[in-house]
Amino acid sequence: MKAQILIATLLAASATSAIATTYNIDPTHTYPSFEADHMGLSVWRGKFDKTSGTVTMDRAARTGGLDIKIDPASIDFGLEAMNKHAKGEDMFNVGKFPTITYTSKSFKFEGDQLVAVDGELTLLGVTKPVTLKVNKFKCIMHPRYKKEACGADASAEFKRSDFGLNYGLPNFSPEVKLAIQIEAIKAD
Repeated sequence: MKAQILIATLLAASATSAIATTYNIDPTHTYPSFEADHMGLSVWRGKFDKTSGTVTMDRAARTGGLDIKIDPASIDFGLEAMNKHAKGEDMFNVGKFPTITYTSKSFKFEGDQLVAVDGELTLLGVTKPVTLKVNKFKCIMHPRYKKEACGADASAEFKRSDFGLNYGLPNFSPEVKLAIQIEAIKAD
């Protein structure tokens, strides 16, 4: 009988510690941006204006999940001719590949601080591992929404050519630096 009570207590404790909180990405405060070198002369930067997804996190258990969807048709280089070209078949091919996704495999913590997310980026139908380095992470009670909100600044580097995005090589570097600021509001 004591063994059954101990097992029941352990199961109850593990069940309560494994409750993750879900946060909805705030599309008005989340903009993945990127940069690539252009012949050593300049660095071209752009961003995506439409992002959605969810974050789930159990800070006590130091676990979580991240699912981000990016609309590549929302690309913005600050130059309309480049935006139009980037949506075409030789770059993001938005007609055939209307979504870019990032799905986490695991969260990494140092103490209570989230420091990295291991996951997979799917771009142009190709999925490859990409680790996001979390440079800043914080959760607060949002003064406007009266709900918990979490925000992060993350970065990564990858080769766009690994995903088949080969336009402009070698003039535009195959190495891309990704930066993403993200804010997410606790779901109801």
